[in-house]
Amino acid sequence: MSDVLDDLRRHPDLEAPNLYAVDATDRLVLDEAAPLLTGAPDGSVVVVGDRYGALTLGAVSRFAVTGVRTHQDRLTGELALRENAERLGIGGFTEHGLTADLVAGARVVLLQLPRSLDALDEVAALVAEHADPAVVVVAGGRVKHMTTAMNDVLGRHLAVVEARLARQKSRVLVASSPRPAAERPTRRWPDRATHAWAEHDGLVVCAHGGAFAGTSIDIGTRALLAHLDEVPQTTGTAVDLGCGTGVLAVALARSRPGLTVVATDESAAAVASARATVEANGVADRVTVTRALGTEKIPDASVDLVLLNPPFHVGAAVAPAVARTLFADAARVLRPSGELWAVWNSHLHYRPTLEQVVGPTRQVGRDPKFTVTVSTRG
Repeated sequence: MSDVLDDLRRHPDLEAPNLYAVDATDRLVLDEAAPLLTGAPDGSVVVVGDRYGALTLGAVSRFAVTGVRTHQDRLTGELALRENAERLGIGGFTEHGLTADLVAGARVVLLQLPRSLDALDEVAALVAEHADPAVVVVAGGRVKHMTTAMNDVLGRHLAVVEARLARQKSRVLVASSPRPAAERPTRRWPDRATHAWAEHDGLVVCAHGGAFAGTSIDIGTRALLAHLDEVPQTTGTAVDLGCGTGVLAVALARSRPGLTVVATDESAAAVASARATVEANGVADRVTVTRALGTEKIPDASVDLVLLNPPFHVGAAVAPAVARTLFADAARVLRPSGELWAVWNSHLHYRPTLEQVVGPTRQVGRDPKFTVTVSTRG
């Protein structure tokens, strides 16, 4: 009998020989959770962080679980789960945000451990507060990415945390017994910090646990912000592509009162954070935040300016194709003579790619770590 996990794909995420839809952690989590999943009541199982559907579809197909609630931070993961489910004829799950309704009354939570301890803290806090008192969390990860701090974070919210034996370089933590409210941390998400930095003094950054850089302003964004006063004084439409917590979108809106800004990201944590950041800085009337793959919801040749601080990893794998895809997304939506202002790790040498994909490109800033360029759409 074939295993559904053998038939899963990553699409629409990047697909390559060194990138997989299923790994040893997925299989280990399902095996360790088998006694809990067998006969689990309808609606009692929750899956968080399922990358391409292995945990969700594995639970449904192997154990006949019904009413599974899922949350995936990356939109590509959501779409891959839907595509895999449709192609294989598997249903029995619904998608939710990282909110109380995701885990309310849950008895079993399957979790792919996030790299970020803050992201883990936000999930554990939700489970402890809203799941069934008998809930069991089965959380898996690659051993090389796991630390004892993960045990500590889970232990703040659930009194019993057990590390199971490793297998194929993966390990599972099993957590149970939610602590009483009086014993749990009082921290609430999103976090919030106010920055006093040059002309961006007073900029408030809000961040959920899974948002890159949290409430800080990462050094790549700072490198681009340092040149923001050189951006043309346009009154049209701008895009903060891969907006993260929304720092660039807010800074641009504050410095260009006549500009309308669209901030877009595929991460649910980033979008929720950016919306909170936009509200906190009083620019919600001019900044719209949307969850999307690149610029998919924006018409061709409709914007004057794109700001971009692209990632260059997919998970732990270096994937320069991510940036090229975002460059192409920017080129599609820019009007003739519109500009892409991008910051990128200097060692990646993206300038030839920008010239090819977008148009003539000039350097406006460079240090040993980051390069800032402007590419003009022909």
